Amino acid sequence: MKIVACIKQVPATTNVRIDPETNALIRDGVESQVNPFDENAIESALQVKEALGGEAEVIALSMGPPQAESILREAVAMGCDDAILLTDAKFRGSDTLATSYTLARAIRKVGDVDLILCGKQAIDGDTAQVGPGIAEHLGIPQITFAIELSVEGKKVTARRMLEDSFEVVECRMPALVTVVKQINEPRRASMKNVLKARRHEITKWSAADVAAEDERIGFEGSPTVVWQIFTPPKREGGRLLEGTVEEMVGELAGEILEIRKSLASG
Repeated sequence: MKIVACIKQVPATTNVRIDPETNALIRDGVESQVNPFDENAIESALQVKEALGGEAEVIALSMGPPQAESILREAVAMGCDDAILLTDAKFRGSDTLATSYTLARAIRKVGDVDLILCGKQAIDGDTAQVGPGIAEHLGIPQITFAIELSVEGKKVTARRMLEDSFEVVECRMPALVTVVKQINEPRRASMKNVLKARRHEITKWSAADVAAEDERIGFEGSPTVVWQIFTPPKREGGRLLEGTVEEMVGELAGEILEIRKSLASG
């Protein structure tokens, strides 16, 4: 079995800078980390491999600038067998459509992939679109927001986390699954594996290597238009009620009634 864990490098800071001309994140010179949800995807892939008695190959896949190689080494240190970095100036400015297309092209190049695992979303964009986009480009089934996952034969079964309930879904592989934070606790790499990962050769592919069409990648292949990015104003502090439960409930109820009266009269 061949498993691909898609991971992303995201800013490890709240001090995010925006390019005023492109409205894209400025990543140069900013400390980065593995997207937290993607750590859960890596852990899920490794757990599936272990459940299969080691009869699986786990490949970490990322798209980004050359410095994104560092997060792939972290994935190898956790236990991934191999790592691939899609890096090319042509990828700059890719939105979720162009990114999912490019990752899908890479997965096709890897070949014979049974299971693709992604974090439910990236913390820098919060769109939750790339995983489903990859599945759409590949024409394979997808299961999103998995909180439990198991593989048996050519079938994957996942328990999905919904807003007010859970849903159990199964489908035949190849398939793509996005996972939530609660699915597992990502393992920490041993020093031995960290040192081993430093020597691991990271495969690097360009747009040409994955036969990506120029009009479908980067700024040209990104129909999403960001008109404005701004930091929302801080909310004013609320008022803390004090007293017994009965006193606080009475005070709150009184204020609600006053608001209703003012709305009705207005």
